[in-house]
Amino acid sequence: MANGTRLYRRILEQMLLLIDSGEFPVGGRLPPERELAERFSVSRPSIREAIIALEVLDRVEVKTGSGVYVLPFEASADRYDPSISAFELTEARALIEGEAAALAATMITDDQLEELERALHGMADAEEHETADRRFHEIVSLATNNKMLTRITRELWDVRENAPIVHKAYQAICETDGPARVNEHKEILDALKSRDADAARKAMHGHFARILNKLIAANEQEQVEEIRRKTRESKERFSLNHLVSSA
Repeated sequence: MANGTRLYRRILEQMLLLIDSGEFPVGGRLPPERELAERFSVSRPSIREAIIALEVLDRVEVKTGSGVYVLPFEASADRYDPSISAFELTEARALIEGEAAALAATMITDDQLEELERALHGMADAEEHETADRRFHEIVSLATNNKMLTRITRELWDVRENAPIVHKAYQAICETDGPARVNEHKEILDALKSRDADAARKAMHGHFARILNKLIAANEQEQVEEIRRKTRESKERFSLNHLVSSA
């Protein structure tokens, strides 16, 4: 599965180069899956994986019955409200993505479940885990068949990845919680496989509850370190050691 993950990433990188070079222009439609599979000498499922990743990155839009279209790309973080905290974002994600998971459980397809399996395996890869994590949540949102939920999920992820303060907070906890994160997503996947809406909602809420607890712990640690720093500065400033030694 790791080889399959690397294959999809190789295709993704090549397609990004073609988009950035203008060969696949903004507003234009990508060639059909069959042509892309022939061009890159891979299977059509691998092409679909790369297209899902392009969707996750907001580089293309899939229009059912029409095709896949290249979107304009804005790589600026200035459009994200700096006052939004990691706590607020995570709370919003729990509320929205919890209900999205419940809805997805009632209508998810076998193909989407297979895509979630591949994303789950990608999350165990040190080089792939962030992209695979976002891809997992994106597929869940797509399974709701609700374009508004899909768009909101993407916007929540955009804030997570591009708002500097939020991104830094998430990075601090994601670097140390790989196994727990994979297990939580497996619970979500198992609930979706069972078509159990309540279990899917509960599993998604459990995932975000752990993130919130980690954020709280990290924030407490920062506050403790800040108190210790100020205490050291006060000791150095007001110890009177310089007066005692000079006397």
